[in-house]
Amino acid sequence: MTLSKGLLSFVLAGIMGASGLAAEISVRIAPPRARVERRGPAPGRGYVWVPGYQRWDGHAYAWEPGRWDMPPRPRARWEAHHWVKRHGEWVFVEGRWR
Repeated sequence: MTLSKGLLSFVLAGIMGASGLAAEISVRIAPPRARVERRGPAPGRGYVWVPGYQRWDGHAYAWEPGRWDMPPRPRARWEAHHWVKRHGEWVFVEGRWR
């Protein structure tokens, strides 16, 4: 089985992300605009809304919906997933807690 370059990058990023290493996902096609999401009520006190984002699935962008999440520590804030244009390509920057 042969994997496309985009799919291979996506798979490697997932493996490396799980192991604590960082890998960049870069795509030549600009991501679509973010969707306007309707968020339901928080499941409990202290939950923070983590907005959805356009992810690359190896062939096309796919919407990853937002979710409610509990911060890992007091006063942690969420930095959203986003795409940055760099050297003519779009590079994915994974969201994280700060």
